[in-house]
Amino acid sequence: MDWMTWYNQLHKPEWTPAPSTIGTIWMILYPIIAVSFGFVFVQAVRRKIPRSVALPFGINLIANLIFTPIQFGMRSLPLASLDILIVWGSILWMMRAVWPYARWVTFAQVPYCAWVTIATALQLSITVMNWGR
Repeated sequence: MDWMTWYNQLHKPEWTPAPSTIGTIWMILYPIIAVSFGFVFVQAVRRKIPRSVALPFGINLIANLIFTPIQFGMRSLPLASLDILIVWGSILWMMRAVWPYARWVTFAQVPYCAWVTIATALQLSITVMNWGR
């Protein structure tokens, strides 16, 4: 069965956004993420900010990138839930870490953090609703 059929068969909360809405949100967030993360990585390489500031950005990037293969490739709801908690926690960490060096980067993460907060609640709800399936 393809991933969309599998996903559509899962029990989901009534407030689950349509896949097209989720896609649109990510299309808005990806440029913000690319610019702000790129800035942090370049500044860390140039030693204008401590490299430790870039660490949560790197963790977030990796966790964000592996979510889809975990959720839709492996079809592991518990592991996807753990992954999205790492994504969410690393956003909070990176916002705090970069604040003293580039406050605009912290502010740029607010929509990303808001969306991932909703996505985390959704993922955890789907995982609980489908436990044992």
